[in-house]
Amino acid sequence: MKLIAGLGNPGDKYAGTRHNAGFCCIDELSERLMIKVNNKEHKGLVGKGNYQGEKIILLKPLTFMNNSGEAIKAVAGYYNIALEDIIVIYDDISLEPGHIRVRKKGRAGGHNGMKSIINHLHSEDFVRIRIGVGAKPEKYDLADWVLGRFDNETQEAAKEGIILGAKAANVILSEGCEAAMNLFNGI
Repeated sequence: MKLIAGLGNPGDKYAGTRHNAGFCCIDELSERLMIKVNNKEHKGLVGKGNYQGEKIILLKPLTFMNNSGEAIKAVAGYYNIALEDIIVIYDDISLEPGHIRVRKKGRAGGHNGMKSIINHLHSEDFVRIRIGVGAKPEKYDLADWVLGRFDNETQEAAKEGIILGAKAANVILSEGCEAAMNLFNGI
């Protein structure tokens, strides 16, 4: 069984913000895999289904970004999902919109949602897909930047990044993380 968690903040107030790129990617995966993500359980919105014979759980934590680890730990613990079967999708300010990076493991890199997950799982050894949202301009506060929305100039690129993130998750499921890294990390 695989767990794919997209990070974000719940509620209409945060819909479409840079910080919700992970939620948007789960929405894209939900359509592609035909798995409805609408059951409230384990501190998140959950959808269950199958992809190429593999059981899949899609998760949108409802704990707010900084406590994402609570929901991921709860779902992984309840379904006995191993670390190597967890994929986390989240926004990254070090990548421009339209770009993604796939990694087998790694540090939080200053991302509070990832810090929470690493803290709750007691490990950095899980796959992640980082979706570019662009660097914060000098005049902006980081929180204001990530909680802001894409402007007209970057909206299409951001959407493309979300689609690439969903495609990368599909490749991870069917061919493994290495294949996804080879296909998407140069884009």
